[in-house]
Amino acid sequence: MKAIVARDRSGGLALADLPSPHAAENDVIVKVHAAGFTPGELDWPATWTDRAGHDRTPTVPGHELAGVVVELGYGTTGLTVGQRVFGFADWARDGSLAEYTAVEARNLAPLAADIDFTVAAALPISGLTAWQGLFVHGGLATGQTVMIHGAAGAVGSLAVQLAVDAGARVIGTGRAAARDTVLGLGAQAFLDLDNDPLSSAGEVDVVFDVIGGRVLEQSTALVRPGGTVVTIPGPPTVQPKDGRAVFFVVEPDRGQLTELARRLRDGRLKPLVGEVRPLAEAPDAMTHRSRTAGRTIIKVA
Repeated sequence: MKAIVARDRSGGLALADLPSPHAAENDVIVKVHAAGFTPGELDWPATWTDRAGHDRTPTVPGHELAGVVVELGYGTTGLTVGQRVFGFADWARDGSLAEYTAVEARNLAPLAADIDFTVAAALPISGLTAWQGLFVHGGLATGQTVMIHGAAGAVGSLAVQLAVDAGARVIGTGRAAARDTVLGLGAQAFLDLDNDPLSSAGEVDVVFDVIGGRVLEQSTALVRPGGTVVTIPGPPTVQPKDGRAVFFVVEPDRGQLTELARRLRDGRLKPLVGEVRPLAEAPDAMTHRSRTAGRTIIKVA
């Protein structure tokens, strides 16, 4: 099969021929139609080693995917050959920038026939991160107020839409150029991180942070007693006086993926997709930032 490979930590990427993957117990083999990647994933330790810490170069990057199941491993249940699916590949295994990928069945959810593979591939990691940050770790409820930092980004834009759909009041933050995008997603207010003090928003119930650093530190003073700051760049160094700060890493969840797909199909959720490029152009897409707003998705099949 054709796949994008990284042969060493210098970051060199190339299209290459690799053996097709083997379906282990509880795995499926997915014929990949569209794939997503995360900027910076070549710096992750799990990109280069397996769960036991053994070197696994050459490695195939990319973790989000949408495609069709073509083979079931021993003991696999819940999915069938020929079924459309989407989800994400394990961090410590070869990823989705390939014609075929082996994925644990629990990491995938069914995908309706009327959802485009390209759109679905932009949803798994960003969508699950937004869902888990808001509802699992943040406990966001109808009528509460949430501040979402980086609200025009891949995760932030989905978080805005999910929070609005849940009946929360949303304050989005970002650079000035993101104002129209964030308000267009349904946020009730927008703060320019370069010019507007965060304190001007008043108290909030939840802060969802994808930026870290100074923005995260200033956010701890914003939460109401009992409120929560949720962050993904790294563990917080400051805790709110009368609340809590939570760092988490996204986890696969078929039920949550199914909920995201339902909202996508109903028109209540829309990932921001920018460029769509062929597999051969994935190395360039991963190493050069796109000038187009939205996620860059790789069309494989």
